[in-house]
Amino acid sequence: MQFTIVTLFPEFFDSALGCGLMAKANESGLVSFAFKNPREFTTDKHHTVDDRPYGGGPGMVMMADPLAKTLRSIQESSGKPGRILMMAPKGRPFTQAMARELAQEESVTIICGRYEGFDARLEELFAIEPVSIGDYVLNGGETAALSVIEATSRLVPGYMGHEDSGEEESFSAGLLEYPHYTRPDVFEGLEVPEILKSGDHKRIAEWRREQALKITLHNRPDILQEAPLSSNDLEILKKEDRNRVGRNLFCALVHYPVVNKEKKSVAVSLTNLDIHDIGRCSCTYGLGGYYISTPIEDQRRMLDELLRHWVTGPGTAANPDRGEALQIIRGVGYIEDAVRDISERTGQKPLLVATSAKGAGNMNFADIRHILAERPVLLLFGTAHGLAPQVLEECDGILRPVRYLDGYNHLSVRTAAAIIIDRILGDAL
Repeated sequence: MQFTIVTLFPEFFDSALGCGLMAKANESGLVSFAFKNPREFTTDKHHTVDDRPYGGGPGMVMMADPLAKTLRSIQESSGKPGRILMMAPKGRPFTQAMARELAQEESVTIICGRYEGFDARLEELFAIEPVSIGDYVLNGGETAALSVIEATSRLVPGYMGHEDSGEEESFSAGLLEYPHYTRPDVFEGLEVPEILKSGDHKRIAEWRREQALKITLHNRPDILQEAPLSSNDLEILKKEDRNRVGRNLFCALVHYPVVNKEKKSVAVSLTNLDIHDIGRCSCTYGLGGYYISTPIEDQRRMLDELLRHWVTGPGTAANPDRGEALQIIRGVGYIEDAVRDISERTGQKPLLVATSAKGAGNMNFADIRHILAERPVLLLFGTAHGLAPQVLEECDGILRPVRYLDGYNHLSVRTAAAIIIDRILGDAL
């Protein structure tokens, strides 16, 4: 496999590509490397490859002309630039799956940027694929390119020696890798698990699978969403204790003050479906509580009667699952009552976050997820045509709408609540 690396600093790669398995693979011809420096394709005495950006702004931009000449020289010399990757923050996330794709190619060209990036016209002239190795900033694309080269090369047949070695590792099966041990049997009082010394390969394989599942659950629960899991895997995961930050998430369905079609602040009646459906969703995702807020006394009495029927009355015998879900509900007169109750239950005042179908908001789902690790959050869902302005003003933040890029954004409150809770917590939290 041929890698052609377009870089201003070819010497950056000398050590990394000249040692260990990479050096052996290069010597044996499994992988090979060529370097193209855009400075070699400049015409001025300073070998200038960057210039100030049109429109102003900080930093410099890599010029299109030297890079275009560099890429064309690759086509002219070998005729096989292969897939052309550009290491850039805007690119497709680099994953093990993409490494497998690239390992099937005869040749790959990787462009390493510097400064503030590339003249955008380069992507219009060539079939370039932007690729990112993560949401962080590096000095240039060389470090990122090394990651792509190593992850891809080790999947080339023969590179790892043992054909299974490249696949029996983290992410190859959609999971993090199980723990490894070697001699001595006991090190500073810590013993190698007995099962690994048993010689029973079936039990060892089962143990390793179980450990991989548990390690993934505790360290990277997000990747479980796409991992291939069996029924037995699910049973293992369900039995494992985990940090359920969803217990720090609370929601309140607000019936006053909300706005009507005329934008007037009003109080509205409770809806049976909202009570039941949001309650079941809150219970399913393990929320700390679901509050229904209304200052109207007859509405509160109706709610109390409904809850008694399902939680302690005849309904619990007919449908115990419904009773289990609805026992999470607490009726309150005002939002302040819910805040006070959460503060007493958790010892911390909750962050008050409004939901809305309008505007841009100033918080996103990831923000809420991170906050839950430190303190409780109370999500406010408005009935009628949404929370009144005075409620929004009192909140610590407003969550970005569910469908913020589309014109039609009119979900029922119970549908919106289900979507928002799922986006915050997913399945593993």
